Amino acid sequence: MTTELKLNGKLFQLDTDPNTPLLWVIRDVVGLTGTKFSCGAGLCGACTVHVNGEATRSCITPLSDAAGKEVTTIEGLSVEGDHPLQLAWQELNVSQCGYCQSGQIMNAASLLKKNPHPSSSDIDQAMTGNLCRCGTYNRIRAAIELAAKKG
Repeated sequence: MTTELKLNGKLFQLDTDPNTPLLWVIRDVVGLTGTKFSCGAGLCGACTVHVNGEATRSCITPLSDAAGKEVTTIEGLSVEGDHPLQLAWQELNVSQCGYCQSGQIMNAASLLKKNPHPSSSDIDQAMTGNLCRCGTYNRIRAAIELAAKKG
């Protein structure tokens, strides 16, 4: 059975089991490795992508749930890497090890789309489910605030 997936604006016809987690389709079938695997249970946020604009944990989302929908990964957020969040992340040197950062940015982008001028409390609430083992939470919040100002 072929599944049609629109990923970062490109249409893919995939002969992949529809129960395959979207994360593995993105990484192993399509070859985009910016979306990371970490917990495999939807708890940490490293695998966050957008499905029809909503932040979604790709490690627990079957391909069938994304079929016919627009999926955006960190690679598709901005072709030139100049999304306000990406620029703020660089300006404030948010990343330490960097492993969770694509998921952090994708979740933050979803937040800013819904709420272009979030308070610190709004940011903390929205980002609670994205874990950073390096503890860069203060820099993450500051980068989201900066991106909102420049956005």
